[in-house]
Amino acid sequence: MRNDEILIGTLMEESWLTIEQMAAACRAEPEWLLRHLDEGLFPDAESVAGVWRFSGTCLLRARRMHELERIFDAVPELAALVADLLEEMDELRLIVGRSARG
Repeated sequence: MRNDEILIGTLMEESWLTIEQMAAACRAEPEWLLRHLDEGLFPDAESVAGVWRFSGTCLLRARRMHELERIFDAVPELAALVADLLEEMDELRLIVGRSARG
């Protein structure tokens, strides 16, 4: 299995990815992730014993940010802001969907 095929299925929140796995899943360089970590743009990432771990939420955020930066030449802060807004929209859709069913 190739590294970029690691995350074809749905990630469970209990699963954690390394920097190398995240970079492969986003088709980005590990240095890109490290720069964004230094800037505080991945608030859900955790460092355990000096090793960074990323959740499924971080993966979606990283993919969105990397795509925005690549396609629209967005600065990292703007890409992070748009990712924040998209995350909020996702949450609102879940809430609306639940209330419509219930």
